[in-house]
Amino acid sequence: MADPARLIKKYPNRRLYDTKTSTYITLADVKKLVLEGQEFQVIDDKTKEDLTRAILLQIIIEEESGGAPMFSSDILTQFIRSYGNAMQGMLGSYLERNMQLFGEIQKRMQEQSQKLYGEPGKLNEELWKQFMSFQAPAMQGLVSAYMEQSRNLFLQMQEQLQN
Repeated sequence: MADPARLIKKYPNRRLYDTKTSTYITLADVKKLVLEGQEFQVIDDKTKEDLTRAILLQIIIEEESGGAPMFSSDILTQFIRSYGNAMQGMLGSYLERNMQLFGEIQKRMQEQSQKLYGEPGKLNEELWKQFMSFQAPAMQGLVSAYMEQSRNLFLQMQEQLQN
């Protein structure tokens, strides 16, 4: 039987409390849980409202503010314009499927590099950089081909809806 999601309570003083470790935690700690693949749920202690998405969005805002943002202003503008649009639900599903695919590709690349070179921590830094510099163009080509195929499928679906 799988363990239930880790429960994190958010108190009125805006502090986060991890019920598993019985300690207060920060957004950085929550980010670490995400990176480790741990399931968790954040609830407002007073109202019992699920705040998980809001906390995840706060982490994204911090990441976007810190140096190397992932999203351009144009893509954020497009996201905002999609709210309330008839295609909003479809866009969410589309993005979720694409992120799942991207995660699978990333996992396969990590497994492939481990088979070839062993654990990344055991590699010298220069060898790892060389491997990733080789993989990056291949990854970009793969993602570009997938996005083009996805774009064509989306346009076909749009045409069918118009007909």
